[in-house]
Amino acid sequence: MSATNHGGPGGPAPRRGSGTIGRRSPRTGTEPATARSPLRLRLLLSAVFAPVFVAATVYFAVWAAGSHPGESPGRGPLTVLAVVCGVLALLALTDLVVVTRRLRRERAGAPATR
Repeated sequence: MSATNHGGPGGPAPRRGSGTIGRRSPRTGTEPATARSPLRLRLLLSAVFAPVFVAATVYFAVWAAGSHPGESPGRGPLTVLAVVCGVLALLALTDLVVVTRRLRRERAGAPATR
């Protein structure tokens, strides 16, 4: 194998600590300098799916509360569905908050164009 596969001169830098939350690696020169996260797409998806999952949580919770023994689906599976939808709603709402915070920070730090 050549030296370029081991992070030698001209090769990619070792990826120690990649994927660690909160840690920023120094630029290696292999990634685009203008790379951007699709924040507006994440904002759109979170804004659409947060109310959907909240409504599904309420729907399954009410259905589970009104179900009687022996009915299919039973109270257990409906409760599980309500909990799963609730967790997904919390994730979507959290992402909505994170994305709006990042977009505000971008706008505040960007120089005025006009």
